[in-house]
Amino acid sequence: MSSSEGESFDLENISGTESEDYAPPIKKTTKAPAKKTVATKPTSKPSKLPAKSKAVSKKKVLVDKDDNADRSAVDVDEVVDSGDESAGSSRLKAPAPPKKNKTASETYTKLSQLEHILKRPDSYIGSVETITVQMWTYDSENKRMVHRDVKYVPGFFKIVDEILVNAADNKINDSGMDIIKVNIDVELGIISVYNNGKGIPIEMHSREKIYIPELIFGHLLSSSNYDDDEKKLTGGRNGYGAKLANIYSHEFTVDTADKNTSQKYKQTWTDNMSKVGTAKITKNGKGEEYTKVTFKPDLKRFGMQTIDEDTLSLLKRRVYDLAGTVKDVKVFLNDERLKIKNFKQYVELYINSAAAEAVETSGGAAQGKPAVIYEQIGPRWEVAFAVSDGTFQQVSFANSIATTKGGTHVNHMADQIAKNLIAAIGKKNKGATVKPAQIKNHMWIFVNALIENPTFDSQTKETLTLTASKFGTKPALSEEFMKKVQKSTIIDHVLNWAKFKADQQIKKTDGSKRNRLAGMTKLADANNAGTKHAERCTLILTEGDSAKALAVAGLGVVGRDNFGVFPLRGKLLNVREAKHDQIMKNEEIQNIKKIMGLQHNKEYSNINSLRYGRLMIMTDQDHDGSHIKGLLINFLDHFYPSLLKLPNFLVEFVTPIVRVSKGKQRIDFFTIPEYEQWLEDTPDAHKWDSKYYKGLGTSNDSDARYYFSNMAKHMIPFATTQDGDRALIDLAFSKKKADDRKEWLRQFKPGTYLDHNMDEIPYSDFINRELILFSMADNVRSIPSAADGLKPGQRKVVWGCFKRKLKKEIKVAQLVGYISEVAAYHHGEASLTMTIVNLAQDYVGSNNLNLLLPNGQYGTRDQGGKDHASARYIFTELSALSRAVFNPADAPLLTYLKEDNDWIEPEYYMPVIPLVLVNGAEGIGTGWSTTIPCYNPVDIVDNLRRLMAGEEIVPMLPWWRGFKGTIKKVGDHKYDVTGIVRKINDTTVEVTELPIHKWTQTYKAELEAMIGEKGDGVIKDYKEHHDNVNIHFVISMAAKDLEKAEEQGLTEFFKLTSKINTSNMIAFNFEGKIQKYASPEEIIEEFYPQRLAYYQKRKEYLANELQIQFERLSNQARFVKMIVDKELVVSNRKKNDLMAELRRLKFRSFPKVTKAKAAGETEDVVQPEDEEDEAEESVKDAGTTDYDYLLGMAIWSLTKEKIERLLQQAADKDTELLALLERSPNDLWNEDLDIFLKEWEKSCQEFDNKSLLDANGKKIKKKQATLEHRKSLPGRKKVRADSDSEFEMAPAAQAKGKGKAKAKEGPLKRKSPKVEEDSDEDYIKPAAKKMKTNQAPVTDFFDKKPPGPSESKKPVARKPSSSKPAPAKKAVAKRESDDEIIIASDSDAPPAPPKRPARAKTKKYIEIESDSVSETEDVSMFEED
Repeated sequence: MSSSEGESFDLENISGTESEDYAPPIKKTTKAPAKKTVATKPTSKPSKLPAKSKAVSKKKVLVDKDDNADRSAVDVDEVVDSGDESAGSSRLKAPAPPKKNKTASETYTKLSQLEHILKRPDSYIGSVETITVQMWTYDSENKRMVHRDVKYVPGFFKIVDEILVNAADNKINDSGMDIIKVNIDVELGIISVYNNGKGIPIEMHSREKIYIPELIFGHLLSSSNYDDDEKKLTGGRNGYGAKLANIYSHEFTVDTADKNTSQKYKQTWTDNMSKVGTAKITKNGKGEEYTKVTFKPDLKRFGMQTIDEDTLSLLKRRVYDLAGTVKDVKVFLNDERLKIKNFKQYVELYINSAAAEAVETSGGAAQGKPAVIYEQIGPRWEVAFAVSDGTFQQVSFANSIATTKGGTHVNHMADQIAKNLIAAIGKKNKGATVKPAQIKNHMWIFVNALIENPTFDSQTKETLTLTASKFGTKPALSEEFMKKVQKSTIIDHVLNWAKFKADQQIKKTDGSKRNRLAGMTKLADANNAGTKHAERCTLILTEGDSAKALAVAGLGVVGRDNFGVFPLRGKLLNVREAKHDQIMKNEEIQNIKKIMGLQHNKEYSNINSLRYGRLMIMTDQDHDGSHIKGLLINFLDHFYPSLLKLPNFLVEFVTPIVRVSKGKQRIDFFTIPEYEQWLEDTPDAHKWDSKYYKGLGTSNDSDARYYFSNMAKHMIPFATTQDGDRALIDLAFSKKKADDRKEWLRQFKPGTYLDHNMDEIPYSDFINRELILFSMADNVRSIPSAADGLKPGQRKVVWGCFKRKLKKEIKVAQLVGYISEVAAYHHGEASLTMTIVNLAQDYVGSNNLNLLLPNGQYGTRDQGGKDHASARYIFTELSALSRAVFNPADAPLLTYLKEDNDWIEPEYYMPVIPLVLVNGAEGIGTGWSTTIPCYNPVDIVDNLRRLMAGEEIVPMLPWWRGFKGTIKKVGDHKYDVTGIVRKINDTTVEVTELPIHKWTQTYKAELEAMIGEKGDGVIKDYKEHHDNVNIHFVISMAAKDLEKAEEQGLTEFFKLTSKINTSNMIAFNFEGKIQKYASPEEIIEEFYPQRLAYYQKRKEYLANELQIQFERLSNQARFVKMIVDKELVVSNRKKNDLMAELRRLKFRSFPKVTKAKAAGETEDVVQPEDEEDEAEESVKDAGTTDYDYLLGMAIWSLTKEKIERLLQQAADKDTELLALLERSPNDLWNEDLDIFLKEWEKSCQEFDNKSLLDANGKKIKKKQATLEHRKSLPGRKKVRADSDSEFEMAPAAQAKGKGKAKAKEGPLKRKSPKVEEDSDEDYIKPAAKKMKTNQAPVTDFFDKKPPGPSESKKPVARKPSSSKPAPAKKAVAKRESDDEIIIASDSDAPPAPPKRPARAKTKKYIEIESDSVSETEDVSMFEED
């Protein structure tokens, strides 16, 4: 129908078709003529048209005309005639008919509500066209639900459904209702719905003056659901409902009985509700209550002749819906009671149908019936779950309305299940990346809900749109329900689907056997790769680019035809537990697949389809190299296990780890144990030169050519996989086997290694003999020692600082280089930098006792230390506490390690208290992880002293220095750490402390989230008043929100509580084995006897040392006295004769102590300083230096004063020895503890003052200030850039030139001996270098007088002006670095007096650099003692 007909409201031509109803609203309209011939006639006079239109509107309200049936020729002509120029003609491409002239009144008309419903049915009941949709319907023959294509008219289905929902709604109003009867007479086309609930009140409406049943069923927009303040659980909402059924019926009868008025009421409407019958009111003598609606739908308006089978089956399904969703009601269909009594039974209808369908599909084979998991959540919600066939399915109801398209109630339940399943799947298979939508595809959800004041997407009510927060209840599925869902097959279905999809995607990256690969520039491809000779080719996978260079150098020997090289970047991904996305995005894996030509899920029985016939691994001979080999084996075993069954497919390239040489002789060792055995078996091993090859990069090109020339010696194939090999590989790399790995590592025996002299390597031997070494090394790197609380990297740093005797600050970047050089550190510089930074950090939540000082920005609690500066900007030095904890007297007692033939750090230090408890520890190794919180050193000292006194130790709580909150024990191994929050007034609170390890920036983000993106959160605003040490948030809230927060608890509301668990305190014990400690007290109890034993060792060692020193000094005194008394002649005698006489005179011999110096920890007591220079000579002439301590004494030792001093020193040592022997180990320990506590108290005082004092030690005044700068200071003079003062005022006298001399003297005053250690000399090194290297201008030689003789001969010119003369050799022993030379140079001194010529200063450097002084003395003479 055209738009002109649509707007003329000619009720003879009312149509319900969608195609006719919708036309552009802006088009001009003309009246459609009544006859076909009119189309060719000229336009009639406009004056007659309005009258005719009015007459039609008044006379014909409803007309029985089937506009949905096939149109006649007249109808078609009418459409053509009425087409307008702008729409119809352009659309149909036909000549436009003559345009009719219409008045404005004819153009704009008005319909009644009833007329509009009939004219535009889609706005009220949906489409009145027949559609075909796949949906659930009832199969009467097989008596089950079926999911099939159904032809039906949505509008017809809707009007019947409205009556059914009304009957169900009555159950909400009357809980006593227990019967619903539905009768469908297909032949007569009559439908009736009866319920025995409370009847409609039979009384006259006070305002409308009609009976209430007539108002409800015969007048539009009448309803009991308009009070939105009232929470209703019914399906009705807009006041159309049953009236729509009435309007679209030939006949509509309502019959109700009202118990209150003892009356019955019956009334009938006909002709689409246009004719109202007289109401029949009779007496209700029996006191019945019921409502029955009988109607005969106007089928022609729906394009229907009769109620067909598909429509009937849908209506029957809706009756079954009522039986399942309306509780405690007997439902009858055509006078036969349905067997469905509740929602659970109703769900079974669907499940049985799915099972039956599966049997039919499988050809009669028995199929498992899907399990149904049902739960009732309160009185309003019923939910059931089953596993679907791969697509999301739902059957849902809201207030008995069938929401066939679901809605928010279904999503609410599905989201809960999906969220829970994602967590469960993550635990079962961490590699699976699954999204909620993918999980929902395997769900079948059934929901029956009663919802307050529901809203829908349209009048057809197929989708619930009400937000979950307005449901009236908060339905949450129980944990038991979730567990049952997890035990169903859904997780397996999801994982199988995910694997299938992953396999599909991985297959896209498969390689193929082709000659040339493009796009991989790092690949040095074999010339024969991918050709008919591919089986001869070997792909060499190297550890990094440097190893590739070595391999390519070796290819110069064997050629490039059959060998390809590809460098791996870092370590290969552990694919066993990796997520699909990780595998897809991993370039190394994708490249290996392409280079080798690997195809996913292919079973390989030979190598014919591959681009390379073999794969060779070429890694460093260290632990990480073993790990890379293992990861590659893991990759092949996981994706291509058949390849590992092929002989000689996987090959290992081995290089020597140690090479010893003597002349042209050369021996290679492939393992350290082999080399150590050779050292023991070879008497002259010290005559051989040893070289360690830790990485492939150590070998040069000639080595590579040697390796490849002796290929058979260096290439060892792996054996084919045997029974149990795959389980071992899984044990090593599966995250699920963590407990099994612990047991595997417990079986490890020191000295285990893989013998590389075998012809092939079994995978079991590789795992148990080589890879296990990496796992053990990983644990050693990650888990601290209970002895000193340090990991190896930290121990190397501490040892390096002690060795360097670090008394002044050093740049961290320089310290990193030093540690790498002297401590055999084999990892990256970034890791070592972080180790140093972590040792120096002292913010709250980091170290209680920082062994290094944080001179610079080392990070704060704002970001948990991540805001530290770069290593090139920050300095560090040993803290005073470090030597209070690690006493130098213990150094000779420690067991030092040896690497690359050099002595390095000890196996562990022995601190005075268990440092592992003071600073805590965290780490993740292989099989084990550890978490040890920090404890108070004072509590630890108290417990140690209790053990000394034989008392019981007191349990300790975790403690962090500077933390102001509370730590409370809440269970075994469980503690709550709580910050501080307090209420200031009704709208304000302040947070002055955060829980440990909750950083300021993190908490700020939490507060932002509480404010909300649009500012609609519970917090209005917050202000920050904290610094790097203290926390201070001031938070503003609404008064009512603050009241709620107080009810909940402020600490809980503001999330100021964190949990600490002490059930995973793992550390290496004193025997080097991993041990789990149940409590900090257990660590103290284990530490106590070990430390006490070391004090006994210290006492014995010191006593022995004092005895030796006493004897040495006594012998020296006797020796000198004998020479003075002429009892012994030393001059002009052979050394051997002299030594023989000394033995005869019973002088004790003292061999050189070179070995004691090996670790760099000890200091000589009386040994001559030149002894170290003669160490090599002493090795050659063993025994000839035993009396050098006597014969090497200086001539001035023959003086009387020297004899007296030696005798006095000997007496002092004797006294000291007697005093030492009287002291017990406990006395020594208590003395150390006293020193420690004194330093600790001093450190705590400095920590507390950190935010209160400035750089000059002045107390700061905190205030809310504004910006100040130099220009803002009144009466100022120019401020020196290096001045520490805030500003300097310039008096008038100075402004005129007075006091200039004083101004020049200023810097001299600041540089006093008292502040020498804290002076800024370290920071003007560049200036010093510049002054040292620059020569004086040439003109100086002409303009200035040469220095006089007395001035030029001053020896002091070669020394700093502030230091005293010192022997050059003593300076040698104290040499440290070039930086310190510049620090002490004269160039750092303040400007010299005017009388001193500049040229003399220049000449000092010339004298220093002359040949008269040795190079060593020159660079060392400015060292400080």
